[in-house]
Amino acid sequence: MDEPGHKVVVVGEQAGIRDGLKQTLETQGYVVAEFRAWAEAVEEVRRAAADLLVLDATASGRAIPEILATVRDLPVSERLRVVLLVGEKPTERAAALDLGADDAVSVPWDDGELLARVRAQLRKRGTEHDLREKVRIAEEGQQIAHTAFEALAVTEKMASDAYSLGRELKIGVGAAFAAVVVMVGIYLLFVRTAQHQTRNMNAIIAQLGGDPFRQHDLVSRVRELREKQGGTEAHSAGRAELERQADDLKARMAGAERNSAEIATLEKQLADTNARLKRIEQSGDAAENLIAADVTSVCLLHVSVAFRDKESGQRLRYAGLNAQGEPIRDSDGNPVLTLDGRGPEVKTDIFGTGFLARADGRVVTNHHVAEPWWKNEQLGDLTLQGFQPEISTIRAYFPGHPHAFRAEIENISEGADLATMRVDLEELRLPVLAMDVSKGAAVPGEAVVLMGYATGLAAILARADEATVERIADTSGGDVSDMLDELARRNLIRPIVTQGHIGDILPDKILFDAQTTSGGSGGPLFNEQGKVIGVTYAVLRGFGGSNFGIPIRLSEPLLEHAGP
Repeated sequence: MDEPGHKVVVVGEQAGIRDGLKQTLETQGYVVAEFRAWAEAVEEVRRAAADLLVLDATASGRAIPEILATVRDLPVSERLRVVLLVGEKPTERAAALDLGADDAVSVPWDDGELLARVRAQLRKRGTEHDLREKVRIAEEGQQIAHTAFEALAVTEKMASDAYSLGRELKIGVGAAFAAVVVMVGIYLLFVRTAQHQTRNMNAIIAQLGGDPFRQHDLVSRVRELREKQGGTEAHSAGRAELERQADDLKARMAGAERNSAEIATLEKQLADTNARLKRIEQSGDAAENLIAADVTSVCLLHVSVAFRDKESGQRLRYAGLNAQGEPIRDSDGNPVLTLDGRGPEVKTDIFGTGFLARADGRVVTNHHVAEPWWKNEQLGDLTLQGFQPEISTIRAYFPGHPHAFRAEIENISEGADLATMRVDLEELRLPVLAMDVSKGAAVPGEAVVLMGYATGLAAILARADEATVERIADTSGGDVSDMLDELARRNLIRPIVTQGHIGDILPDKILFDAQTTSGGSGGPLFNEQGKVIGVTYAVLRGFGGSNFGIPIRLSEPLLEHAGP
């Protein structure tokens, strides 16, 4: 039998569902109490200290939020895990989790799956109990240390009063004093070590941008980015960069004096730069116009990453909020974090690009977008601190549509920086991008067009006027999802389009010079025929603006096999 003796409360209006649940659970040794209504069950929960509530939401959906709120208001020692029974649609399971349920199971259920989910929730409840016990022990330790400090003060007075006593008594007092000093020293060392680890963790979270409440400088950052863009189109900026490089090469040639080898090298670099400028002038906007319709199928991916403590299984949270709704901060200005309490969960926001590759909602992107901790040193540092990053939510925004679409990881490539996600497009119908998966799809010197959401949220806000940016920043309260929802409602989410040329071809890489930056990862690289030939995955800063793409043919194994 699995974990016998646990108390499970079953609540539901439909007798057939209650009986089925009771039979399934009792075969595994659980003690089951069934009720038709929550009002009948709540006293039983308090009296019998139940461990798990299985609630049928298929017939009483409107009462579910009130029931969940009641459960959350129970004292910590009586709080139980909640599993909702819902309909078969994925959206119903998602809605149940959004309401605050710990898990959701579709009706009709599979007995094996139901029991596995019950066991998982009971294990989590046990972990929470263990964590509370550790906190209690820590508080008792702190009280002991406080008592030790008081004993130290008393001992000092005793030592002073006992100065005139005999040698034996003085030795006894000295020994007691030494013991107290050692105990206090050990406690202070423990506290200092814990504080040091906490400061390190807080600093890492701040560097990752996991402090969503510090958005007061958002407007100034957007203004700076808008000034850098200078109001020009992206491909014009690429031409300006090449012209600057050409001028720089001419100046270096003038100063090379009679060094023939250096002059020959500079002349070759200048000739290459001029050739690239000529190709840009010849191609103009032709390629961009060729694939203008494909913009609607290139989505912004907002990946929200949370952090779970490996030992307790609890997610990392902010310790609390001040009167302004911002996190309480330490002396270094970093938010104070905890595994307990009711503060908001700590999350960091990652932006990437994806594009529709199948009509069923499958989107191609990068592995490092789908799992942002992959080959990420900063997130790796958090792992060393005892925290495991994990996906909280993935939301996809398509140009021209006023809301986000839920997405989840489907497949991840073992050998390339590629992944596929499945987006719930609901009733939306979008064109699937044409792809050239042949080995000769990419040709050196060929003109290419790149689409992506380079620089993520800041670049999107930079397209709006300053008054709109200030209004969005104020009304969202610094919440990234709220900002993106408002931008989508205003039809301001659309990819940046840049042009360039292929520089070199490797078996697993395409080197090109169309401009992009972080956030553009996962963007489609088009040839002159408007077909996707590659997926952007790396930016080589300081190397002539060159970037790396992965040949699109390497995504075929992921698309041929649908995920679980």
